[in-house]
Amino acid sequence: MTGTLSDALKDIIRTNGPMTLASWMGHCLGHPEHGYYVTRDPFGATGDFITAPEVSQMFGEIIGAWIIDLWQQAGCPQPINLVELGPGRGTLMSDILRVVRLKPNFCNGLSVHLVETSPVLAKAQETALASFAGRKEWHESLQTLPQGPLFVVANEFFDALPIRQFVFRRGSWEERMLGLDAEGELTFGFGPGRPENVPFEPQEGDVWEERPAAAPIVAELAERFASDGGGALIIDYGHGEAGFGDTLQAVARHEFADPLKRPGEVDLTAHVDFSALSDAAFTAGADVYGPMHQGEFLLHLGLVERAGRLGFGRSEEEQEALRNEVTRLAGPEDMGELFKVLAIVKPGLVPAPFATS
Repeated sequence: MTGTLSDALKDIIRTNGPMTLASWMGHCLGHPEHGYYVTRDPFGATGDFITAPEVSQMFGEIIGAWIIDLWQQAGCPQPINLVELGPGRGTLMSDILRVVRLKPNFCNGLSVHLVETSPVLAKAQETALASFAGRKEWHESLQTLPQGPLFVVANEFFDALPIRQFVFRRGSWEERMLGLDAEGELTFGFGPGRPENVPFEPQEGDVWEERPAAAPIVAELAERFASDGGGALIIDYGHGEAGFGDTLQAVARHEFADPLKRPGEVDLTAHVDFSALSDAAFTAGADVYGPMHQGEFLLHLGLVERAGRLGFGRSEEEQEALRNEVTRLAGPEDMGELFKVLAIVKPGLVPAPFATS
């Protein structure tokens, strides 16, 4: 295929008619030639956005300790399948492994499984995890994960899954679509479509979002936990209770961007509905804890104390940098409240710090 993703999308619309927002997002993020995540490493100061693992090593270290604690609660099963969904450039998994290596029994049967569809990011992950001599495997979906207990981390994974949007207009629901304007350029419009289950009475202009791929993924994990053991920690930005609102956003170079400009070259995300994830996991047979604010989660598990240990004997400048990292991860005006943490586990397990919150 030649040309740009914009050209390809216009051709699809001319041939097949307007496309749903979910279809458009899927092309923009995962197109095999022009997709955003297929063609670039978007993370870090030189990319388009910074995730918590890029902010501080403490984030991954605390998650590593959380995984060990859950494994011990589960009776220290072997072998151990440590899984990350959407592993970025491998920074989070690298920090987790630095902690779990302190538990030789944990590492004896450890294998690492990375669910990743981007060849660019898979190469970055391979480099980041080069020092881990154990078994490492890459997967394009959950279906090829091995049998046995799974210990899963998903940080900013669900927010990038495509959404559908429905708008209540003139007394009925319509679905937001992507079509072409009179000049042949991409534009938002409306088409027939109704959301599946809206638990509230809508008003004119209300927007309802659904993420079709999210519930099946969570349900599949929950079924595995119920039968084989283990659990998952899901960290993302979003809301704990379902509600109306248009949360679609595009980001480029750490700034908000026009979602219709330069498709495939800007990141597209939307808030995660944690209540939908919770319902899917519980229905599939797992126990669910949270969501809890990221700041509360990290502070309960020793973020400040870890920063103090890292800063002991360091220069004032280095200590100030650590304090800034704590603020970015846990401060209510930064990531502390917008980001939520949800734990999904085998029935009977009680993950920290939810039992004491």
